[in-house]
Amino acid sequence: MLSSELAELAGVTVRTLRHYHQIGLLPEPPRSTGGYRRYDVGDLVRLLRITRLTALGIPLSALPAVLDDPAAAEDLLDELDRQAAAEIERLNARRADIAALRSSGSPPDLPPELSVLRSGPEAGMPEDMARHEHEQLVLLGHLLGEHDSAGLTALLSGVDREMLAGMEPLTARFYALGPDTPDDEVASLIEDWVTGLKPLSEQLASAPAPDPKVSALLDELNERALKPIQHRVLRRILQLLEHGQRPTGPEQS
Repeated sequence: MLSSELAELAGVTVRTLRHYHQIGLLPEPPRSTGGYRRYDVGDLVRLLRITRLTALGIPLSALPAVLDDPAAAEDLLDELDRQAAAEIERLNARRADIAALRSSGSPPDLPPELSVLRSGPEAGMPEDMARHEHEQLVLLGHLLGEHDSAGLTALLSGVDREMLAGMEPLTARFYALGPDTPDDEVASLIEDWVTGLKPLSEQLASAPAPDPKVSALLDELNERALKPIQHRVLRRILQLLEHGQRPTGPEQS
């Protein structure tokens, strides 16, 4: 039979046949006087064995030994079974993440446990600031979660949602800040934010201090997206909260 006939019978492409020849999995048959490869049923059987084994997940590099040694095949099946079990666990975890995203309404690119920190629509947040807040949470979830995702989830699971909802008016005031905002309003807003966040600050006080790179990257993101006065106010709020949690030195303005 010709290569096209063999490929059709085995359910593969002619290109796949040529690849198997190149890597030595399938011996090249003699050619006819017209220069065509001529295959027989033995080639078909070997090709069917190859496609069956690759369907089980056996890599091409391991096939030469497996095709000719039943004992090697048995050992490899044990490893494939372990890999399949691990893949099932990963897929189950992925399905659990999808279910959590659906139930929380959190965007798919944001860890569900961080969705509690998103501002609601009643906060009156401009679209660009909503996008900035989202980017903050994505960055925070990655930088903290890659080291202690379980710890982060445990810390945030006890966050008082009603307390966060009560902060929505402060969020609107923050995003209304501009170069003409009176100094007394700036000072009042800082004080109200620190007071409002005190319960959450106390809850997080027992957590290990974040890696300096986390704070640095978040500050860089804030500086890029916020107005100068908003960036200064946010820095001041974080400094006061930090000072209240860990008094390591004099307060900076």
